[in-house]
Amino acid sequence: MFRLAPETKDDWWEVENLYDLSFAPGREALSSYRLREGVDPISALCLVARDDLGVLSGVIRYWPIVIGEDKAETLLLGPIAVHPTCQGEGLGNLLMHQSLGAARALGWKRVLLVGDAPYYGRFGFQKNTNLDYPQPVNPERVLTLELSDGAFDGVSGVVAKAS
Repeated sequence: MFRLAPETKDDWWEVENLYDLSFAPGREALSSYRLREGVDPISALCLVARDDLGVLSGVIRYWPIVIGEDKAETLLLGPIAVHPTCQGEGLGNLLMHQSLGAARALGWKRVLLVGDAPYYGRFGFQKNTNLDYPQPVNPERVLTLELSDGAFDGVSGVVAKAS
């Protein structure tokens, strides 16, 4: 059984260690990290999952970004990580559903991520070719989700850091 809670500043070291364990070295060099630099995450949507012993088992974070000339406010999802010993237990699914539901409840309309379409497609994410995502990125991995109907209608252009 896993317990979800908002991430706190006291979780930082454990969260960063889980990200280091889960992702290849040099993850901070990815273009998504340029969108996060100097910007605070959306704390109400950043969740940690702990097992019955209190061990950190998973984490998900969200960041504010803007898209296009109209600066359409959007969530950048990621990173999400599940400890290797907990993979296949539905924890990623739980983190995704809980955090997306919270984002919808807070009034967010759209989410963007860079990831694997077959995995994130089961949550409703789809490839979006109307966006100019910072390079380097594989455009096939730029995925979006509407939290309200039509949220990406007319939204196109440069994906940028929120100010």
